[in-house]
Amino acid sequence: MKWILVAGARPNFMKIAPIYKEIQAHPEITPILVHTGQHYTPEMSDVFFKQLHLPEPDIDLEVGSHSHAVQTAEIMIRFEKVLIQEQPQLIIVVGDVNSTIACALTASKLKIKVAHVEAGLRSFDRDMPEEINRILTDAISDYLFITESSARQNLLCEGIPEEKIFFVGNTMIDTLVSHLPISKQSRILDTLHIKEKQYVLVTLHRPSNVDHQEDLSPIIDVLGKIAGYLPVVFPVHPRTLKQMETFGLDLSKLISVPPLGYYDFLELMSQARCVLTDSGGIQEETSILGVPCITLRENTERPVTVELGTNRVVGKNPDKIMEAFIYVYQNSSEKKIEIPLWDGHAAERIVKELVSSHGAFL
Repeated sequence: MKWILVAGARPNFMKIAPIYKEIQAHPEITPILVHTGQHYTPEMSDVFFKQLHLPEPDIDLEVGSHSHAVQTAEIMIRFEKVLIQEQPQLIIVVGDVNSTIACALTASKLKIKVAHVEAGLRSFDRDMPEEINRILTDAISDYLFITESSARQNLLCEGIPEEKIFFVGNTMIDTLVSHLPISKQSRILDTLHIKEKQYVLVTLHRPSNVDHQEDLSPIIDVLGKIAGYLPVVFPVHPRTLKQMETFGLDLSKLISVPPLGYYDFLELMSQARCVLTDSGGIQEETSILGVPCITLRENTERPVTVELGTNRVVGKNPDKIMEAFIYVYQNSSEKKIEIPLWDGHAAERIVKELVSSHGAFL
């Protein structure tokens, strides 16, 4: 059997790595790793392949950066050629980026089975491109692997049959659990001259936060105020950096660094006093690590992190951001919690289910 695993953007690499590793235990399966090239720079792609022990991609579509429409279309055109040449029985897509919907749609048109890992998450905000990608990918997938119980209800409400839905846990947490001990070897805190629990970590990349000066400038200003309490470490996403340069924003009060490798970033995240982010995956990781998370969005597609974890969704209003930070600053305490099936074994459950269904692929 040939199974194609698709990865396109930085978060995908952490989600696909444990699945690829688990497939290695099944000699009857030939895994083909396809990198769409949605993220393609060394710091956003190559370093993750090396640190997560992923092999060089079997196929790199080398799509690069474009508008949503052009990028999605280019991936579909190039991926269709791969599918026709390789004739796989299954493709596995993860997350909610353009690569996810583009490859799922292309496979579905060719009547190739599609498994979607991290299915059913909903922010209920269709202004987010990722929300459209999630809804459409789930609608055409044959296997929907969910990370939390709310996802099941979302899918059932959208008419997805119960028998297609499998609660397996979270492969991003698989990667965190297996690599956390190694990340402790990182010297990133020494390099940045910061101490454990005595700094704030920030990530920003959502269009709603960084595309317009009237949104991004107040966020940078409030980060400068927070820096008056604790150092603020800001690994700057290339897209965000481009916007800040365009707007002429001042980062002098922050410790701004280029995008970091997985080990350095995991160490920074695990030792932070708190994390401010607009990333979905970081909301999950901080909840497992017990690090307070302040989410700079109006909603979250990962409600379990709010209900059971450490996550507080505050939007992008500077006063609300500052209020949330002051609360954490004055009341900071680790709160490690257990989320059902976020135990480091999600990939095992996924592959076991797909192997048990192998008759559908023959």
